[in-house]
Amino acid sequence: MPVLHRDALEASPLADLHAIASELGIDGFRRLRKAELIDRILRDSDGEAAGPDEGEDNGDDAVAEVAEVAEAAEPADVVDEAAEDEADARPRRRRGTRGGRGRSSRDEADRDGGDDADEPAERRDETIEGVVELLGNGSGFVRVSPPEPSDGDVYISAAQVRRCELVSGDRVSGPVRKPRRSERYPSLVRVDTINGAPAEEVAEGTPYDELPCAFPSLRLELGSDDPTLKAIEWLTPIGRGSRVTITGGALSGKTETLRRLAAALAGVEGLELSLVLTGVRPEEVAEWKAGPLAPTATLTLAAGADAQGQALERAIETAQRIAARGGHAMVLVDTLDGIAPAVARRALAAARAIVDGGSLTVIATATGALGGETTVIGLDATRTAARNFPALDLSASGTLRPELLVGDAGADAIATARAEAD
Repeated sequence: MPVLHRDALEASPLADLHAIASELGIDGFRRLRKAELIDRILRDSDGEAAGPDEGEDNGDDAVAEVAEVAEAAEPADVVDEAAEDEADARPRRRRGTRGGRGRSSRDEADRDGGDDADEPAERRDETIEGVVELLGNGSGFVRVSPPEPSDGDVYISAAQVRRCELVSGDRVSGPVRKPRRSERYPSLVRVDTINGAPAEEVAEGTPYDELPCAFPSLRLELGSDDPTLKAIEWLTPIGRGSRVTITGGALSGKTETLRRLAAALAGVEGLELSLVLTGVRPEEVAEWKAGPLAPTATLTLAAGADAQGQALERAIETAQRIAARGGHAMVLVDTLDGIAPAVARRALAAARAIVDGGSLTVIATATGALGGETTVIGLDATRTAARNFPALDLSASGTLRPELLVGDAGADAIATARAEAD
């Protein structure tokens, strides 16, 4: 059952076709003329490839996404989820889709043929239903006996995850094919249902960036006796959908403040938290992992800007899918300093409170404000060094439209405190 479109292949450069043919294991593909090569690719592609090891990309995205981007993906040699974050190829967003979904998985699989017309009978008859568990590189597994892994689990490619905007915990069903040469796991051919609804229905929706949004109006209650957190809650309030940077110079306590916020927010009901460590000190990794919120990606300051940006983008895309479905997601980032400015701004700009819907909140540490924040928490290194807490620098802090979060009286109190600090 082909998943590739002839028109897209004919418009692709030969180098991309060679990359796809290599992933499909087509012998002697370099000797074929372009037309012959396209015929072989269409004949041999009957689904998206599954990696030979759990978490390995195995070049799946090149096969699944060529109809949109005509770009081959590099395979990632992954040992564990931490390594995946640095090794995996950058996720690609489809134009005109919400969070990366253009057509449904069935549309991609069926558009060039009948209903599984090219599949052997044993492949057509085998279906699976289970719960999605995403890995750090964007791909995942359908667990048939969640939450524990089992021998019956099926690999689902990163391309299908993005196309169908899947998140961990989604229950999906669809046909399965057996592993190809050198593959360890069977692979999901397409997604037929998501949480009991047809994938085609779930696939329809307004692009995430076009969903109407408003200034945050639902304050996040921290409920902590910590003096710094109490000052943040009332002097620089944070709402669901806020874009927040914790700023300050070296040794001003940005990471420690974010860690305390993470501990307080981990207990907020209905809030899906994820933590991305990008460019942190190696010594801080263990401290973060010992906390109540385990990192979804861990890269120290030794990692390059591209790897850090890719890890952050994956976390943001997952959070966007949650928000688009009406959930409330939050991404905590330590730090934005080593990430390319354009990537950092995109990540921060993704935060929003969707009108009559969900929300995505981003709280990140950075040396200085990026611009476009709804809340800036400025820290004073001198006060921190003297252990004079709270160490907020009110002249460098503030929340846009605070009256929506703390009322008019609260906004007046914030203005008075700032005036006294000046």
